[in-house]
Amino acid sequence: MTDLPPPSKKKLGLVIDLDTCVGCHACAVSCKEWNAGGFAAPLTDEQPYGKDPSGVWFNRVHSYEVAATEGCASSATPQPAMTLHFPRSCLHCEQPACVTVCPTGASYKRAEDGIVLVDEDKCIGCKLCSWACPYGAREYSPVEGVMKKCTLCVDRIYNENLAESERQPACVQACPTRARHFGDLGDPESKVSKLVAERGGVDLLPQLGYQPVNKYLPPRPRRTGEASAVAPQAEPLDTAALPPVLRWLDRVLSR
Repeated sequence: MTDLPPPSKKKLGLVIDLDTCVGCHACAVSCKEWNAGGFAAPLTDEQPYGKDPSGVWFNRVHSYEVAATEGCASSATPQPAMTLHFPRSCLHCEQPACVTVCPTGASYKRAEDGIVLVDEDKCIGCKLCSWACPYGAREYSPVEGVMKKCTLCVDRIYNENLAESERQPACVQACPTRARHFGDLGDPESKVSKLVAERGGVDLLPQLGYQPVNKYLPPRPRRTGEASAVAPQAEPLDTAALPPVLRWLDRVLSR
């Protein structure tokens, strides 16, 4: 079985804002486009236009209907029903079970930045890592007979031929609502660490003890609309009391 390196000070990962994600799948498509020719290439598809398509996707977005609530102990404010879009990919855990179960050393965690990767030359396609991962983040390629996963675009974030602003994962670069953030979560002064602290970022399934590096920002409270129903009506505007310039402007706009 594969050993883990000592904990690294640098912990590169993603922060995903569930409040602003609109489920557009731009992250999934851009990830597919970049990685189809990158470090983990190819990302093969089987019968993409058939009745039963299948393929390798490092990012997948799930949408859920969240029922309305009447309030709870942590919040007395009732919440309306909403649609929650949940992007899912590898969380690059501190204690990744997918690494420790690997019999060949193909699945490994980098000591320098904490990124979890797969050496496809060593992978025998036994799928032990996919069974061990509780987040469903491992992808099996039946064409090549190996396991694949999110690489955090390791061939992009360190690519000095790219402008510094582009040295971030493709999914982050493509997100139209800026729901995805990338940085060093091992540095408490980094932008992503401060964002997690401000918004109360959470681990996914923390009770399992895998210590995922990636964090999720919970949705902000929604207004139910009840307040607007009882809001006081605004008093009519007394145009005679306005200055001459504003009275003229009111007449022009009222035509």
